[in-house]
Amino acid sequence: MNKKNKIIYYAVTGLFSAHMLMTVGMYIFRTEMVAEVFSTLGVSASVIYPLAAAKVLGIIAILTNKSQLLKEMAYAGFALDFILASGAHFIAGDGSGFYPLVALVIMGISYIYHRKLFVTAEKVG
Repeated sequence: MNKKNKIIYYAVTGLFSAHMLMTVGMYIFRTEMVAEVFSTLGVSASVIYPLAAAKVLGIIAILTNKSQLLKEMAYAGFALDFILASGAHFIAGDGSGFYPLVALVIMGISYIYHRKLFVTAEKVG
């Protein structure tokens, strides 16, 4: 494994994980504020805690190498979350649609370097 690739992967994945855990912290400790934001986006506040739990489980799946399938599903779930969040913010016109796209790019870099480092190339023929 290339040392530069490992450094990039762990730095970006750590940044991404910290960002997601800070988001979970807001969901848990600032629920009323998050509920107001969700309301302006047309999203029920009842999804706050399940979304927080899903994000924690996704980060656990990404940081552990227990299951490649779970890790792939976590990356896919985060990508879907960021795309839908960005769309909701753009539709609401609150000016925050760019931020989920930044998270999507950071997650994408983590995913690309994860594939470079840990997923063996499938043999053809």
